[in-house]
Amino acid sequence: MPRASSQMVDIVRDFLAADRLLRQLLTRFERGALQFDEVQALVGDDETSVLFRLKEHCHALFRGGEAVVEGSLVRREALFDLAVGSLFHEAMKLRENLYQELVYRPKVRALQASAGEGDPIFAEFQKILDAASTRLAEARPEVEALLAHTRAQFKTLLAAHCENGFVTRYLIENAELVEEVFRDGLDALLEEIHGSAALARERAARSYLASGYFPEALHVLDQARRRGLETGASTGLAAYADGMQRYIEGHYPEAIARLGAWLDARPAPDEAPFAKLAQAAAQRVGELGHVPGPDRAAASKLATRLGALLEEASASASSL
Repeated sequence: MPRASSQMVDIVRDFLAADRLLRQLLTRFERGALQFDEVQALVGDDETSVLFRLKEHCHALFRGGEAVVEGSLVRREALFDLAVGSLFHEAMKLRENLYQELVYRPKVRALQASAGEGDPIFAEFQKILDAASTRLAEARPEVEALLAHTRAQFKTLLAAHCENGFVTRYLIENAELVEEVFRDGLDALLEEIHGSAALARERAARSYLASGYFPEALHVLDQARRRGLETGASTGLAAYADGMQRYIEGHYPEAIARLGAWLDARPAPDEAPFAKLAQAAAQRVGELGHVPGPDRAAASKLATRLGALLEEASASASSL
């Protein structure tokens, strides 16, 4: 997985986790059941806290050398980075005020009970604790509003990176978490990002195929088909995925037939890299002595056709 694509997946993973955890903690806070230790998992000073990781990942990806270039994508990334940074700092303030309320206040009360009312320092302690209590009450609606704005920026960021198949795969694989954060559901989110939930799954399938995950590609292509995407491209991709999986399983005649069906569907230019792997599979089948002669001949013929496709793709690339 390319580094930038991997970092985007980290950001998606940590934002979804942070959103869910923060909403859970705010609910517990409203009920008066929130404990200070629970907040540490959300916001802290190291990688053990999800908001810290999210902030650091955003800084690393969105404040690098490319960020100096002006453009709509950079502005979207900068806005999301700023929103995450603000959310982190507001959550830190929430944590500190909660610490005053849950840890300092009981200590002050215990000391005051043993020392009596005479020491004037307790009056100062009370002012500090009362101020912390006020800030704590104000923090909840502020954090909730900021989280809602950050969630909206997150969707804009996803749309800007809609070509990142690894991100789309993560969203599909973690549908339950996505639907906790976006109550309209996974398909609604994918439609907003890609224009179509079915198209999103075709893009995910291409990413799976590039990584050699053939059953996963077939699964999302089937989901796309059931959502109304039945194009020559998707049918061809399904044939390729099925053919390669059958080759892995040792079902060679079926593999050659399905890879031939993919080739007959006239693969798009961006599918040319798949042809190299398919050609290697066909050549291997053509060399296996235990495979019946007609099947070996069919495999060799397919390998030749795939070779021609690769040469054509190479010539087209050289002319650009």
